[in-house]
Amino acid sequence: MNKSSQNIHKNIEPCRLAVGLMSGTSRDGIDAALIESDGEAYIRPVAFFSEAYTDEFRNRLALACHEALQMETPVQHEAISIAEDTLTHLHINAVKSLLIQANIKPHEIAVIGFHGHTIAHRIDRHWTWQIGNGALMAQELGIAVVDNFRAKDVAAGGQGAPLMPVYHRAMTSDLEKPVAILNLGGVANITAIDRHNDMVAFDCGMASAMIDSWMLSKTGVAMDISGAQAAVGQVNETVLAEMLAHPFFALDPPKSIDRDDFSMASIEAMSIADGAATLTAFSAEAVAIGLRFLPHMPKQILVAGGGRKNNTLMRMIRDRTALEVRDIDDLGFDGDAIEAQGFAYMALRRLDNLPISFSGTTGVKAPLCGGDVHFPEKLI
Repeated sequence: MNKSSQNIHKNIEPCRLAVGLMSGTSRDGIDAALIESDGEAYIRPVAFFSEAYTDEFRNRLALACHEALQMETPVQHEAISIAEDTLTHLHINAVKSLLIQANIKPHEIAVIGFHGHTIAHRIDRHWTWQIGNGALMAQELGIAVVDNFRAKDVAAGGQGAPLMPVYHRAMTSDLEKPVAILNLGGVANITAIDRHNDMVAFDCGMASAMIDSWMLSKTGVAMDISGAQAAVGQVNETVLAEMLAHPFFALDPPKSIDRDDFSMASIEAMSIADGAATLTAFSAEAVAIGLRFLPHMPKQILVAGGGRKNNTLMRMIRDRTALEVRDIDDLGFDGDAIEAQGFAYMALRRLDNLPISFSGTTGVKAPLCGGDVHFPEKLI
């Protein structure tokens, strides 16, 4: 991890400890990261904790997502309320475990960045919905919490995603530019940073979400471990071309997507291996298409997120982009922790009223400081 103390801007506050929490679109579990940072270019990772969701809770999340996606506007629903309550308490417990692991007391933490879980991202309807009760978390832990990071950006005309670029910029402050960071979570998003530290970022397609759903439905295991099934399958190029004809891929950035924006109907009759191979190629080709929208071709692509552990996906991205594609861990980063670290970093920026989204990242007209702050109430 970048330990540079050379700041992009003058510090507004000295370095503080912050916790970041991420529950990604793959619905695999909670990532909790503890960092020390000034909210600018200095970042020091301190600890990381991860906990998988149970199959039962994954199903609850899936049901909450299903209900939310049917709505014209967000309306509370019993299935969503139940999922939110459970999700919040699971995250509270994750913070407690992280702090025990790091031997840090709650009063030493300046803020928690609580992303919550996206149950629907409907930019076509001008809203996005991340469940999670930040006020309850703040009260239970006695620590300030920032949540609801995306809503203000969407309300201001932005896409609400991706938000990681501001953290990617800090991470790569001492790397040669132009450089690109590709996050392969449930969805794939790419951040390109040029020599002037200007950022262009957008969702470029699926990463693991569709592959995981396919494997779960066919095998009961929610992933293609190391890309083993895709490695022995055959890509159906006709079906792949049909999937890539989706209008999303022709859109100029900024753009963002929900995991349910694409259908798997066209692969249902395939074997497990061929379906996995075709979906993996779909994810890889989306990256290659996304590169065409960058103002400068990067010298290399640094890959974070769980998808980097899928060897077949990484190979296909290399083949289809003809670029150097590297696991970000090779540079001393922790590719599993980056998104959680990013929300810790953004929470610090929120306390300092610094922007987290920009015209080149979400399409918002002016740099925007997003997120709602919840302070624990003092007991009398």
